[in-house]
Amino acid sequence: MAWCKDVEGTRLLIAPDSSATGSSGGRLLSLCHPKSGQKTCYLLVDGVLQELNWLKQSYKSWFLGNYVCEDGSIYAATPIDPVFIMLPIFEEARLKKGEDPGKFRQLDEIIFIDGYPGYQYLLPLAENCMQVVCEVK
Repeated sequence: MAWCKDVEGTRLLIAPDSSATGSSGGRLLSLCHPKSGQKTCYLLVDGVLQELNWLKQSYKSWFLGNYVCEDGSIYAATPIDPVFIMLPIFEEARLKKGEDPGKFRQLDEIIFIDGYPGYQYLLPLAENCMQVVCEVK
């Protein structure tokens, strides 16, 4: 994932406890940010998509067991509506040209994005998102 390259040691992540719901844990996904277009890390836990945000404050440290995170950085997982992630993909999938309103395409074809295999895990969420913002046949 882009956020953990060259990161050594333990990091602190604040996220929902997946063991409380009985799930096996979450999945880190590398997706395209809807505004910037840059690769961004997201967390998918129990069908809820969450964006990972990196926060760093000066002169802070975290004590994690026998480890000290000296730089004071922390990752926080905040829920995000999957519609915001899927909207640019749906817009591009229309294949709109001039006055032509666009074409209907299969969801499996729309959700396949070269270089971003994480979108495949969003297929169940994409079906619900699509009905909110698109005409579905």
